[in-house]
Parts: sequence; structure tokens; C-alpha cells
Amino acid sequence: EVEKERDPLSYLSKEETKEKIQLYNAAVTDKLKMTLNSNGIYTGFIKVQMELRRPITANGSNTAFYMPKGSINILHISSTNTVREVIEALLRKFMVADNPAKFALYKHCQKEDQVYMCRLSDREHPLYLRLVAGPNLETLSFVLREHETGDWEAFTVPELQNFLRILDKEEEEQLQSLKRRYSSYKEKLEEALSGVHKPG
Repeated sequence: EVEKERDPLSYLSKEETKEKIQLYNAAVTDKLKMTLNSNGIYTGFIKVQMELRRPITANGSNTAFYMPKGSINILHISSTNTVREVIEALLRKFMVADNPAKFALYKHCQKEDQVYMCRLSDREHPLYLRLVAGPNLETLSFVLREHETGDWEAFTVPELQNFLRILDKEEEEQLQSLKRRYSSYKEKLEEALSGVHKPG
């Protein structure tokens, strides 16, 4: 049991892996099948939903931007790829310059009526989890998020300054919107009051 915990790739024998992959591929509806290589390593696809609340910085740019919420990305990986490698691959795909240590991969599971969200350790193997759960995304899906700890120490000073600029801009836009609403309300109120005070 201890050995199994240490190496998730040994959870299944080669025969069990072959059988699981056949069952998995028979259940796939989107052509994203798995392939078993002669060395026992298998490759396949995982879908990762991006749920990033903070702005991210693109490579070669000092500009931070918000990733569209809920966008789903498909990665082709092998059974040896770890959670840490999957996070790094996702960030490379989007040319994100931020430190991969700021992000965590979560598994979203549904058992009966209960929904669970659980952070994966860096050493876990997402493709193994996908194979064991089967292709149904309701049974298991992957979500990329920032760490929940509010660990701002991982950010560089320019990134933090960028966040402040974005927040200042959003605050200014909110303020202007409030002023416009207040001004419009004031005009309507004055019109209504002037109608009441007219000598009649």
C-alpha cells in the first residue's frame, strides 16, 4: 500500500491499464482517446477549466489581463506528467509569465448529490485520474485556480503595481458611473420638485 501511494503509476498492472484504456476509449464521445505505448506509458487528453480571479501577466509584456472565466483548454499529456508539469504547460500555452507556484490544479468530483473540489498535490498524475474516473466530466473535471492562501509574496513588485493600476482604473470607472447616476437622479428630482412648487 505504501509503495502504491509513492508511485501512482503502479496502481494498475499493464494488463489492467490496457483493459481500462479500452473501456475508456469505448465510452469517449469527443474523439479524445487514450493510446497505450509498448513501454506501458499511455497518452491522452485532459480538459482544464480556467477559473482565475486575479489578472495574469503575458510574456514580454508589462500588461496584466483577466483570463476569460470558465474557458476550457485541452492538453495532450502522458501518464508520467505530473500536476506541476500540467500547470506549467497551461501557462506556456497562454504565454503567461507569472510564476507557476501561484497556481494550483483542483479536481472537481461529483458523487451522488455531493460535489467536491479538492486541490491536487504537485506529484499526482492527472491522466491516471482521468483514466480511472472515465471520460465523463461530471464524474471528474480539472480546474486551474490561484492558490487559496492569498499568498501575495509569490508576486513580483511590477506585477503588484500592475494589479494596483487595474484596481485604480476599475475604481475610477465605478466612481464615474456613480457620479453619472447621481447627476441623472438629481436632475429628475429637481424637475419633479419644480413641478410641485409652481403656483397654481
